[in-house]
Amino acid sequence: MRDRVIDVLNEIGARLLQLLERLIVRASLVPTTPFLDPDIFSWVRTLEDNWKTIRGELDDVLTYREQLPNFQDISTDQESITDDDRWKTFFFFGYGFKSDANCARCPETTKLLEQIPGMTTAFFSILSPHKHIPDHRGPYKGVLRYHLALMIPEPRDSCRIRVDDEYRHWDEGKSLLFDDSYDHEAWNDSDGIRVVLFMDVIRPLKPPIKQLNQFVISAISKSPYIGDAKKRHLDWEKKFEELRARH
Repeated sequence: MRDRVIDVLNEIGARLLQLLERLIVRASLVPTTPFLDPDIFSWVRTLEDNWKTIRGELDDVLTYREQLPNFQDISTDQESITDDDRWKTFFFFGYGFKSDANCARCPETTKLLEQIPGMTTAFFSILSPHKHIPDHRGPYKGVLRYHLALMIPEPRDSCRIRVDDEYRHWDEGKSLLFDDSYDHEAWNDSDGIRVVLFMDVIRPLKPPIKQLNQFVISAISKSPYIGDAKKRHLDWEKKFEELRARH
């Protein structure tokens, strides 16, 4: 009986989310296309101007790449799109959670991230050689997905992303902004590592949908899903610190 109640509640939640997404499309102050011009956000230029500083801190992080958590080890709903150890993460922020330890390891990156209004999630997304992230869609149109390219191996066209039916490549020090509620997938067909600074930011909306969106995002931050991801990350931090202490 309990499982049936949960299924019904999940179905109601999914329908409400679909309705909200239709309202978001009408209220959006920015295009609702698959890709958007990153310059709609004034902070993009600041990140691009400081990308080499961020890259320097990333280089330090990558010295212990093998010990970093796989995405699905932190966020279990990623298990449907990745089940190996070739998509690593280094989290800074996630829906109200701040990784104090990781932020301390990358203080300049953290300082830049904390200046970004509407940032909900931020981490280094690290794809190993020949990793493919299959077709999937994000859960919610109320946020936009941002990538700052930090490490893009040659040949450049071996690393690409498709959103809906549009393809783009990453350029080091440059940004991509897209709506991850469209079907999308990504490839690293090179022999090198591809790394982007991955962020979700709140979509600019007209009131009152703006306030409704903020309420939903606040509710997500208090959900069991986020609580579980936070616990998993803190467990990794503890093991990682013990590993570093032994060495």
